[in-house]
Amino acid sequence: MNLGYENRVAVVTGGTSGIGLATAKLLAAEGARVAVCGRDEARLDATRKTLGEAALVMRCDVLDAAEVAAFAVAVAAWGGACDLLVNNAGQGRVSTFGTTDDSAWREELELKFFSQIHVIRAFRPLLEKAAAPAIVGVNSLLAVQPEKHMVATSAARAGVQSLLKSLATEFAPRIRVNTILLGLVDSGQWQRRFAAREDQAMTRDEWYGRLAREKAIPLQRLGEPEEPARAILFLGSPAASYITGASLEVSGGVSRHI
Repeated sequence: MNLGYENRVAVVTGGTSGIGLATAKLLAAEGARVAVCGRDEARLDATRKTLGEAALVMRCDVLDAAEVAAFAVAVAAWGGACDLLVNNAGQGRVSTFGTTDDSAWREELELKFFSQIHVIRAFRPLLEKAAAPAIVGVNSLLAVQPEKHMVATSAARAGVQSLLKSLATEFAPRIRVNTILLGLVDSGQWQRRFAAREDQAMTRDEWYGRLAREKAIPLQRLGEPEEPARAILFLGSPAASYITGASLEVSGGVSRHI
């Protein structure tokens, strides 16, 4: 299936590693012009080499409104418009209600909300210039299936899900807004936890396999970054032209709700 990305401009936040980088690479392979941002200089340099000179790779902290605005200005000068905005920045916080103090709550809520708000606000004028613009928010299954050991992240993710659902109505019919809901996907966060494992004799496959069993994932493995990336490409493409306000689970079947 031709997803229709040839010469379209796609922006990916958190695009220098994991799902963001996998998404950027797939978009480039589909013929899109890709702009990505991140904060780590080493990753930014590696991403420039991976995506080549045709891509725009820029340092930007999505929690800094001025930096996000500067990124949008750079994309406007480089690409003229924005056909697809992928909001991918963010990570999880392991804590219970009892171990989450006020500063941690504020930090988590600010990260989850303003990584969406700053970026959407800055890029909305460029989305309005596109022929068939779309936003895809990368969210977590925690938004609808909270976990007690990630209480702050679960609450923040639920709020973001409500925000994006509201924007799908507010921005219609001009801009489509959809989300993906992630289960466990092999990422830098899980790689760091593997490196810090108690049983150093356990191999990567053994550790990941045990994790999948503990989490009762029906597909018995973690997802690969390219798997949610393919879902993002579909939802952001003209092939999904009658889909807005939807959420697509990419979780290996671990959800328990209907």
